[in-house]
Formats: sequence, structure tokens, C-alpha cells
Amino acid sequence: METLVLIVHVLLAAAIIALVLLQQGKGAEAGASFGAGASQTVFGSTGNTGFMVKITALVAAILFATSFALAYFAKERASSVGDAGIPSLQVIESAAERAEELPALEVPASSGAASSSDIPSAD
Repeated sequence: METLVLIVHVLLAAAIIALVLLQQGKGAEAGASFGAGASQTVFGSTGNTGFMVKITALVAAILFATSFALAYFAKERASSVGDAGIPSLQVIESAAERAEELPALEVPASSGAASSSDIPSAD
């Protein structure tokens, strides 16, 4: 279900980009983008402004709804992270307490260790 909503969301985002780019600016004449004044008859006598604005608003509302659906899916997935094998706070704290009880590794003095090393010296 989440994949389907994500696909619809991406398609709606592309559609809203296309719809916004197809709309004319306030200063542009209808003939400037189509070559003549007769292009307004395609969307009726009022032109394409009302139709395109309504379609853009509808697509934006559906995009908003899919955004909420994706946020809901993300919240549900985040609440089930405890089932994914991530240790709880109690397990982490008990492991830290056990690590403090372990003996530390004693490092021998470096004076004798350097002469018996297999690494050649720079001298």
C-alpha cells in the first residue's frame, strides 16, 4: 500500500509541475503562448485560466493527502523499530556495566618491546 501511495505521490508531483508550467502569467497574452487569440476557444470563452486553476487546486489537494498518508506510514514504521532487533535501553545499560567489570589489557613496557619487534627500525 505504501508503494502505491508513493507512486501516486510522485506522479502527482510531476503533474503539478506540468500544470504550473502550462499556466500563463498575469502579464502574458493568450496569443503570446499559442500564436493567436483563437486559442482561448479550446477551454471555452473564458480561456484556460479557470479550468487550469481548478485542476491545479485539485491535484494540489490530492498531493497534500498523499503527503499525510506517507507521513502516517513513516510513523507506523518508526513505531515498529523495536521489533527490528535494536536493543532496548536496559540492554545497552547492562552491557555497559558488564564492560566496566572486564579486566583491562596490560601493555608491556615499550623499551624491551621495540628491540624484539619484527618491524625494522629507521636507523
